[in-house]
Amino acid sequence: MKPFRERNPLIIGTVGLAILAGTVLAAFHLDDVVALTAEGSYQAAFHDASGLVAGNEVRVAGVRVGKVTDVGLARGGSGPYVRVKFRLDDGDVHLGTRTGATIRIKTVLGQKYLSLTPDGPGKLADGAEIPLDRTAAPFDVVQAVSGLADTVDQIDSEQLATAFTTLAQAFNDTPPSVSASLTGLSRLSQTVASRDEQLRQLLARAHSVTGVLAARDDAFRKLVADGSALLDEVSRRRDAIHDLLVGTNELATQLSGLVADNRTRLAPALNQLRAVVALLQRNRDQLSQTIEQMSPFIDAFTNVLGNGRWFDSYLAGLIQPFNPGAAP
Repeated sequence: MKPFRERNPLIIGTVGLAILAGTVLAAFHLDDVVALTAEGSYQAAFHDASGLVAGNEVRVAGVRVGKVTDVGLARGGSGPYVRVKFRLDDGDVHLGTRTGATIRIKTVLGQKYLSLTPDGPGKLADGAEIPLDRTAAPFDVVQAVSGLADTVDQIDSEQLATAFTTLAQAFNDTPPSVSASLTGLSRLSQTVASRDEQLRQLLARAHSVTGVLAARDDAFRKLVADGSALLDEVSRRRDAIHDLLVGTNELATQLSGLVADNRTRLAPALNQLRAVVALLQRNRDQLSQTIEQMSPFIDAFTNVLGNGRWFDSYLAGLIQPFNPGAAP
């Protein structure tokens, strides 16, 4: 065999670039590679997609086993419906012929996943479709609030109140029960009409809040995960926290005993200290006056000792000054 260094470098470079390009292409299409090795592809029919999109998880008993590959409209004997295509990546999952499917909410902000309930004998054929009678979709709170806000915004509450009032007046001669019911409806409609603007603002703000929460889904999920990590750490440190609290309780007990044992000694000392403080307070003015009067002396004494380890002073008037012109 020819040594590697004697081979044509052009061929070696071409083969290397081809391998590198294939590796990069496989990395960008890893999902397609997984799809080629998937255990099976199936379909499920739903009356409503309920926000499910391609890429959402497929779970069995809460465990991720696959992925939704496509969501689209289809037409059957009873009319159009939603066809959800999905694949399984776990070979240990056994889907029977009576398997059901449900669209469930994954997070509080509305992210969905497809939940499978294996049931029945045999095995669900590859490419088989779960029919409408074995599928269900959840109630979407975000969409309900948004729809309610749009619906209320289109209602003319004043005309509705007028209509109920006119209806109540028209039924004045009817039995008391019917008249009372219509009068109550009229009052209810008038109350709703008087609070129309506040109700619109409430629903509009609720719609804004749900929109913000949906936009901050990742941040909210991270916050919940961090809170879970904090609780796990506190749980791991539970014994240490318990020992700390027990030790603090024992320390408080020991200090209480120490104070109780030395109360007879501490009481006279505290009484004497209290008497000294009271004496100082009674003579506060005299102490202040003494300190003010001692100030000149302290200044002079400081000057005497301020030049070193000796006294620096002089005597004035010890020798009379000599004056030649004075009489003898």
